[in-house]
Amino acid sequence: MTIFRTMLVSAAALGLTAGAAMAQDAATIRAAEQVRDLALKGNIAFDYTEKVTTLFGPRPAGSPSEQAAAAWAADYMRAQGFQNVRVETFPLIGWERGEESVELVGPRPQKLFALALGHSIATPAEGIEADIAWFNSLEALQAAPQGSLNGKIAVVDAGQMVRMQDGSGYGPLSRIRSQGPNLAAQRGAVAFVMRSAGSDEHRMAHTGTTAYVDGKVPLPAFALSAPDADQIARLRALGQPVRLKLKSTARTYQTHSQNVIGDIPGSTRPDEVIVLGSHMDSWDLGTGAFDDAAGGGITLAAAKLIAEQGQPQRTVRVILYGSEEVAQPENHGNGGGAYVRGIGPAGVEHHVVAGESDFGADNIYALALSPGARDSEFARIASRVLRPLGILTSPDAELFGGVDIAPLARAGVPVFGLKQDGTRYFDLHHTADDTLDKIDPAQLNQNVAAWAALVRLIADSDVDFRTLRASASESGT
Repeated sequence: MTIFRTMLVSAAALGLTAGAAMAQDAATIRAAEQVRDLALKGNIAFDYTEKVTTLFGPRPAGSPSEQAAAAWAADYMRAQGFQNVRVETFPLIGWERGEESVELVGPRPQKLFALALGHSIATPAEGIEADIAWFNSLEALQAAPQGSLNGKIAVVDAGQMVRMQDGSGYGPLSRIRSQGPNLAAQRGAVAFVMRSAGSDEHRMAHTGTTAYVDGKVPLPAFALSAPDADQIARLRALGQPVRLKLKSTARTYQTHSQNVIGDIPGSTRPDEVIVLGSHMDSWDLGTGAFDDAAGGGITLAAAKLIAEQGQPQRTVRVILYGSEEVAQPENHGNGGGAYVRGIGPAGVEHHVVAGESDFGADNIYALALSPGARDSEFARIASRVLRPLGILTSPDAELFGGVDIAPLARAGVPVFGLKQDGTRYFDLHHTADDTLDKIDPAQLNQNVAAWAALVRLIADSDVDFRTLRASASESGT
């Protein structure tokens, strides 16, 4: 497949020699290499990340801090030269943690370190005190008969998360968080507790959202720090009955969230849009530096560097999505869904590809392209440009992209992934430890370099990821 625009138009038609046409193609690649190298020397990624985490701290979805951060970010975009900057709001059910505690009542009183899961309902004012019913997996809880947990607190401890570079150890635990409260309620439990979905052994719990079922979260639900989950496991191994007391004053409220959108307009094909996504909201514990202020810094910095180098042919759109972190009842949603609804099917057709930065700020090690693109000439060029950064092409196609751009993917927009090293990501994820000091500026710059180089190649090429995907589907690859 022909990749670059100059390769689509014959040299004869342009009145140019074949050598001149090839020189233009080489110039496009050289521009990607140049913006890559410039990014390594410095950019605005750390500046943005530092400011948003320092000025606004935690930014829970729909909170005044998230709303204020969004308004500030729009001004920041304008100051950096972005055009068509706008803040688009959508309705949201917000959640406040309130006060909470988890105590071991028996066999001996002990304070445990735990947190309410996002959008969990409150306990009665006096709390909930009950014996536990312990399970080593979500499947074991699911297998419990209806009514077998009447009056008990369901505890699921599936063991410590497996630490993986690609973060694949997280999925088996995150589904416990989303599905567990409802399964426990169906079996008569009065509350739900799980071992935190994290890879660290710190006495610090990881929060994260539960799921709405029929418009509500069915039970008070908590995440327990790894050492305290181990404590309960040891008591059980010693044959001791375990009784817990839980308290929470969590509440929900009507509010709104918003997407902040800014463009680097294309010169010759402004209606062809490349989306660079991240999210503005964070949990209420740390300051959301890794998850996901850094992603905003990376994508903003990459787009700004591209614009400073020379206007791209296609439009580069940076979106700071709202409300990525939380589940919602019917008729509500996150920023990704709100964006797709706002542009409609006709708008979706103008989007050529989307990518998302939402996995911290450590080095990118792999590029994953949409189906059909991996074996294309574009992939070979991209691989050559990214290799000096230590980035290889993944053997796996990118299908999902991330929570924020998943609605675009479901609507038919191809997605790519620049895979960040997640080895330590789930030590920090959804904890009080997600703070600016965890970010390594050199690794942050490597991220920006990868994004800037790849997006420059896409913006100034004629690569059609939709056609490549269709061709791959037809060939069965």
